[in-house]
This record gives sequence, C-alpha cells and structure tokens, in this order.
Amino acid sequence: MGYRADVHIDDTALTAALAADVRRGLTAPAKCLPPKYFYDAAGSALFEQITKLPEYYLTRAEHALLDTYAPMILADVQPVEIVELGAGSAAKVRRLLAALNGAGPLARYVPIDVDASMLDRAGRALLAEGGVGEIHAVVGDFERHLDRVPSPAGRRLVAFLGSTIGNLDATARHVLLANVRRLLMPGDAFLLGVDLVKSAGMLHAAYDDAAGVTAEFNRNVLRVINQRLRADFDAGTFGHEARWDADEARIEMHLVAPTRHTVRVRGLGMTVVFEQGETIWTESAYKFTRASVEHMLDAAGLELARWLSDDLYALVLAVPARAATALPRDA
Repeated sequence: MGYRADVHIDDTALTAALAADVRRGLTAPAKCLPPKYFYDAAGSALFEQITKLPEYYLTRAEHALLDTYAPMILADVQPVEIVELGAGSAAKVRRLLAALNGAGPLARYVPIDVDASMLDRAGRALLAEGGVGEIHAVVGDFERHLDRVPSPAGRRLVAFLGSTIGNLDATARHVLLANVRRLLMPGDAFLLGVDLVKSAGMLHAAYDDAAGVTAEFNRNVLRVINQRLRADFDAGTFGHEARWDADEARIEMHLVAPTRHTVRVRGLGMTVVFEQGETIWTESAYKFTRASVEHMLDAAGLELARWLSDDLYALVLAVPARAATALPRDA
C-alpha cells in the first residue's frame, strides 16, 4: 500500500536523449526538434497557461466530456486499476476518480511520466485525498517503457488523454498502440483522447494565440537546450509559426530564425548555421476523424467500443479486438 516508484529514466539519461535528438535534428536538411523537450518547469507552467486561453479549446472540451461520460466509462469497465500514460500532475485522472461516486477508492493507479518529482507530488496528494488505495509510479518514457508497467492488480483501464497521441506520426502511433494492446487482457479497456479535424482558422488560433503564450512555449525548447547543452540560442528573437497541413491532417509549429546567424551548442561541440527565415519544426499535432481513429485502432488489434464526442474532441473507449463483446458497443 502507499506510494512506490520504479525509475527507468533519470536526469543523465534525459540529457543524453536530448543531446542525440538535438544533434540529429539540427543537422538534418530540414531542422526539427521533438516536442517532449518543451516541458521543463517553465515549459510546463506555460502549457498550463495555454490550457486556460480562450482560443485553446482542447482541455475544456476533454474535461467536459470526462465530466459527462466518466461515470458511463467506469460502469462499462469497472476497473480495479488505471494506468495513465503521460500522467503529469494527475489532473485528468481526478475526473475519472470523481466518477466513482463513492463506490470506494480505486485499488491502484499506475502513472507513467518522465518527471519523477511531479509523479511523487501528484501521487502522494491523491493518496491523501483517499481516492486511490495504492500508487505504483513508472518513471519513464511511455514510448520506450510500457513493458515496465507492473503486472495487473485486476481489471485494467489504460488512459492516454490530452490528445497527446497527436504528437506522434503514424508509425510511432502504431508502435505505441500495439504496446498498449499488450497491456490489455480480456475485459480491460483503453481510453484515448483525440482532437478532431476542424476549421483551419480555429486550429490556427489554438496554436498561435493572441497573447503569445504558445509562441513563448515554442521558444522554450531553445531555452532547454541552452540550459542542458550549453547552447547560445537567443530564443526570444525566433519567430513562432503555426501551419495547417490539410493533406496530413496536422497543425505544425515552427520556430523561425530572424537573421542569418550561427548558434554554438558547446555541450555537443557543434555549431549550427541558420539562414534568415529558416525554421525548426518543433511539433506536429495530428487531428483525427472517427474513421481514422478506427483504422489506427484496428491496425493495432484494438476495436472501438464507444465514441463519445462533441464534434470538437472525442473520448474513445477501445478494447482488445478478440474481446470486443466484453463492453457495450456504439452502433
């Protein structure tokens, strides 16, 4: 009982991964950086501001759907434990726990995230609130360490919310969903949050807000590189650009070099030349339709059981394909 954590990634490993990604991404013909490096303490605080912006509908839409449908989801699955990918501060799982409606604490919560201190704070707070009997945290990268999730304590709900799956390309999504499928036994279920295809104007506003908070969030990846790898990016001079690619159904975030200049990354012993207007592609946020979601679930051995949507956003409840009759299915 209580809180425990299995640590599979530490600060040294995170810095090594950043170094490899920076070397690869900034020497590529089209410069790019993975979005996971936005999230140091400053980046996490900026993202928290983003979720409250009037243009950023995603968090509000998901919370409203969870508040409406979490009781149905939990009644369908009747989980003994919840495994959450990219758990962060556990804000989303609280909405699921609230839907237990006094049925007793969840036996176990298994949050997965790279930030050990955040998992510790959030986990101990949940225990103090009494909604969970035990917390077994996994400090790791959900793209690499799902095989380290502890053996199930009973019927399991795996949750991946926030439309974080939209930050992965098709190949990475398939690998992740196949790994999620391996966590599920008959009777278990997978709860996925996905942002839906909508007007280009609404998407541009959500990723390039009038107050400039998303722009600062985008620039934060350069500040992370400065701090961890002793680079000399003048982060504040880079422009922020959001682009909608309708063919790929994704919004892209780019950082735009203001002038031709050279950046030194001392920790890697490298210099990077930027031409004026050259960009660093820092994030893809793929958007989905019901058909595209069903296709990617099917490819990973999962089957849609419930599609719960407000036409902006959707909660998707899926089950192992061979156990698809274990839950009620939408028509």
